[in-house]
Amino acid sequence: MYKTSEEDIIKEMLPTVKRIASDLIHNLPKNVELDDLVQEGVLALISAVRRYDPKRGTNLHAFVVKRVKGAMYDYLRRIDWMPRNLRHNVKQVEKAVYELEYRLNRYPTIEEIALHTGMTSNEVKRALDETVRKQLLRLDEFLYEDFDSFADNLGGEDEPSESAFKEIISEKLAEAIKNLLPREQLVLSLRFEQDLSLKEIGLIIGVSESRVSQILSSALLKIKRYVLGEDDDNTNRSSNCNCERN
Repeated sequence: MYKTSEEDIIKEMLPTVKRIASDLIHNLPKNVELDDLVQEGVLALISAVRRYDPKRGTNLHAFVVKRVKGAMYDYLRRIDWMPRNLRHNVKQVEKAVYELEYRLNRYPTIEEIALHTGMTSNEVKRALDETVRKQLLRLDEFLYEDFDSFADNLGGEDEPSESAFKEIISEKLAEAIKNLLPREQLVLSLRFEQDLSLKEIGLIIGVSESRVSQILSSALLKIKRYVLGEDDDNTNRSSNCNCERN
């Protein structure tokens, strides 16, 4: 009886796995096959359903989705073809977006980012695509990739324990989200709590899919810089702006 129930759950969640893969493939190079992503996701789905323990109080859907995305992300890391300087370009583009959006009071164009960073338009677009890829896969991977530098800034001689470190991050994360614009908070909620696609979010708030991606990028960059203790003044000034961008 349990096995039948297990099989039913897996069948019911297969469309979710395919949707996650389809949502992700648009921001990946052509050599990445949709079927390969789906296969990784299905294997993670089966494993997650079998390992799920309702006694821990975790929502089944959230538990499965987290592991499916994690499996896809691990797969993409294994086959990563990106050049070594891409990570540097991503950081430069993230910084440029943050600075230009505050200066221009809107999301900058690829050409404006290129001029600000000295990169070519193609280099900027590739860096933005990589940023979107991380956003779609795992919020923690996007936000916490600079954990080591953040930990170094805590000031203590001993490294914080994992539980204490997570507690600090959670507190900073909550503070950062409160400082976001209402629309940015809504997009974050729809994306990471409701697990909606960018297209679905766009239909809800009445903007294009690309605009949703921009709103998401802006919100995550603000959160990331706040959590890491960078440019707190700019973050606070930005949050106090009452203007909403379409």
